[in-house]
Amino acid sequence: MSHKRIPKRKAAIAVGSVAALGAAALLLPHANASQSNGDDAAPRTFKATDVSGVANMLATQLGDAFAGSYYDAAKKQLVINVVGNNSNVVNQIEQAGAVAHQVQNSTSALQAAAKTLKADATIPGTAWAVDPKTNQIQVTADSTVTGGKWNTVESTVKNLGSGVATLKKSSGTFKTFVDGGDAIFGGNVRCSLGFNVTAGDGTPAFLTAGHCGVAAAKWSDSQTGASIATVDQATFPGNGDFALVKYDDPATQTNSAVNVGNGQSVQINQAVDAAVGQQVFRMGSTTGLHNGNVTGLDATVNYPEGTVTGLIQTDVCAEAGDSGGSLFTQDGGAVGLTSGGSGDCTAGGETFFQPVTTALAAVGATLGAGDAGAGAGAADPSASAGAGGAADPSASAGGAADPSAGASDAAGAGDQAGGAADQSGAAGDQSGAAGDQSGAGMNDGSGMVSATP
Repeated sequence: MSHKRIPKRKAAIAVGSVAALGAAALLLPHANASQSNGDDAAPRTFKATDVSGVANMLATQLGDAFAGSYYDAAKKQLVINVVGNNSNVVNQIEQAGAVAHQVQNSTSALQAAAKTLKADATIPGTAWAVDPKTNQIQVTADSTVTGGKWNTVESTVKNLGSGVATLKKSSGTFKTFVDGGDAIFGGNVRCSLGFNVTAGDGTPAFLTAGHCGVAAAKWSDSQTGASIATVDQATFPGNGDFALVKYDDPATQTNSAVNVGNGQSVQINQAVDAAVGQQVFRMGSTTGLHNGNVTGLDATVNYPEGTVTGLIQTDVCAEAGDSGGSLFTQDGGAVGLTSGGSGDCTAGGETFFQPVTTALAAVGATLGAGDAGAGAGAADPSASAGAGGAADPSASAGGAADPSAGASDAAGAGDQAGGAADQSGAAGDQSGAAGDQSGAGMNDGSGMVSATP
């Protein structure tokens, strides 16, 4: 297979071939614009990227009365869960433009339930996260959790009490998605580049999944090419799934954009916290562009390799090779790095992501080339796609990315740090050598959620 090499002094975030025109068409300018109706005490409309700041402020102000929050995407409103019927608490919420919603379970009660699950139900193939929409813990068991294991999980959930947690069965298996955004290769492992960053010492680097970082120390932009980057820090399993990989050439110039195909890209301008109910987009070298919603926060996933905490749970699909790839918002917010999950992009499933904000803080890096850190403002939604704005909805999903944007050639599973792979290329072909899951030594798609080197 031939592969297009990254220009020595320039690396752009490449995120695989575009596989979903429907997802691309949703990347519209002007969507989710924040507005005010002029009445400070009435519900406001928010951009999804703005709600975490307001929710965090109210969490501090309300103390024990605060029981979580979520984003109502249909109404573009922030909903704050509260325990009790304190009029002062409700007033504070309404003055902030949010909507108060009375619930049964306090934050401390749900945290205590999560500790019980950790102690009594830490079984490979299980996962749980708080779902503020239902004010319960959502527990998922994959297809490997059967017999006595299933009975243990089921009885643990039941013993938490009525209305505290729900249990559902997943038809797939939890595994890491080794393979990924712009394809990157470390030995026999294939992953995806997440976001370009500037390391704490000022050198260029990128973020990817931690299980990729522990699988190989050296990474290339082609399956048989020379190393272009070296792992500096990696966490997996444990408190997260992220790795900082530094470019070997300190003169490498990195772009902060996600290529969504046809020469179109979304400029990444800030790192943002996820909010339940928020619409998100995922790009990966195996399956291209897909969208969905955040369904849970602070998720715990029990992979075969070990337990990972602090993840984002979503209903976005992913497959092997998508690990480490970028999760982002329509208006340029970097949200997460693909970790693992169950299912595929035919049947669907759950996918978990490492929060970008947590990863940046842990490794001491800033988003982009050093001039667009985590606190930078959102992209101008009116910006054109060619300048880093939202993708043009009229663009065809089937067309190849503009080669001048650093896209990989048709045969090359995806330029490591360049543009997206050509739709007609081998990046999405799981029968190809680069995308062959057996070559990565990982579980096949029939299994439970797993990490995706």
